Amino acid sequence: MALRIPVLVRGINNLSDARYCAGMGADGLIFTLDPELPGAIDPATAKELAGWVAGVELIGEFGDADTEQLVAVAAACGLDSVLLREAPLFLPGMHEPLPFPVLRETDLLTALQALIDPDLAHELSSADFAPAGGAVLVTLPAGADLLGWQEQLGALARQFSLWLGGEFTAADLPALLDGVRPAGLVLQGGDELKPGLRDFTGLEEIFEALEEVE
Repeated sequence: MALRIPVLVRGINNLSDARYCAGMGADGLIFTLDPELPGAIDPATAKELAGWVAGVELIGEFGDADTEQLVAVAAACGLDSVLLREAPLFLPGMHEPLPFPVLRETDLLTALQALIDPDLAHELSSADFAPAGGAVLVTLPAGADLLGWQEQLGALARQFSLWLGGEFTAADLPALLDGVRPAGLVLQGGDELKPGLRDFTGLEEIFEALEEVE
């Protein structure tokens, strides 16, 4: 199914999510691979899940993991890019830029500060992390008035390759996408109720709202 905007799904930890999201048109699956982060899975599990899907980008999520460890895990899992969660400008052990695109997560207030702070804007753009390409992920706070932030988010989208994450509702999406024009959305995966059983009601509503109308 074709979506009107690129979509990534983070927190993939089971085969049900991996296959469902890939089948619904997600562009990429994000596996939490930093053992210091909540919900992390081991590289072997990520490789096994990735082996059941095709045509999607494989992304690893890390915090402030040592650079050598990060690159080694990325190579072992065949990652296409990484998501860095609130990472500092230079990671431990970092001597040269990462050899793949980076999606850099930050909070809304920090991103808005970057509109008037060139040094912060440079840091968030990931230029020092990954000359191959970088983007900014702003995860909106729970309960935020998404429509009320359209003007500010639109300004961010004009300065950065801006991805939005958060608790979206299907009803808010059309106006949000038209008003902000982000580069893409990052949705949240979930846990299986039991092996092979997963309730996709919330995700299904979002994917249906994003479906490209011919």
